[in-house]
Amino acid sequence: MTAFKFFEYVLLAIAGLLPIMNPFSTAPLLIALTAGMSPEERARQTLLGCLYAFAILATFLVAGRFIISFFGISLPGIRIAGGLLISTLGFRMVFPAAAVKGESVAAKTDIAFSPIAMPSLAGPGSISVVLATSAQIPGDRIVLGNIIVLVGIGVTTLIAWLVLRGSFFLVRFLGPSGIDALTRIFGFLLICIGVQFVLIGASDFFLPLFQAGK
Repeated sequence: MTAFKFFEYVLLAIAGLLPIMNPFSTAPLLIALTAGMSPEERARQTLLGCLYAFAILATFLVAGRFIISFFGISLPGIRIAGGLLISTLGFRMVFPAAAVKGESVAAKTDIAFSPIAMPSLAGPGSISVVLATSAQIPGDRIVLGNIIVLVGIGVTTLIAWLVLRGSFFLVRFLGPSGIDALTRIFGFLLICIGVQFVLIGASDFFLPLFQAGK
């Protein structure tokens, strides 16, 4: 695999994960839950939340293929199912519900794992993206594929950490309208990525059938 292809797959992983992680939408939740904390504790909770999110996604990346093999799920099926879920979440971001994300979450001291890491950053959508993206890697290069997606997860969680660290300044600067606009933009990108996954999955499923019929 060339260096260009390596970075292409890494960018694919980042492009799929970043919109659905959407640290911009997690920022108001983080601000609300850390309002009474010291700056040091706030920074600690933010770092731990991103580390937990990385660990969750890395675990599903490694164990995901074993789960797929155990239940006999085909890779095209994973691509299509993941694409449908990603697109659905994208529609929810473009057309959000009336309730604000995390508004019913009770304040507590340790908020790094829940709700920051899961479900805000590493929820079902992010896990689906990891599985669907890893399925794009050729089957004879599973180890290299996992490394590529792992790098993408690492870069994405680093970006999320940077956004969350600067969230207090960012939210004040953009305001609720700016955060809402970014969320909708990410939602549209998510719909595009999800549709692409569905198209690739359908092509991988039907193309061998057409070729076998000739």
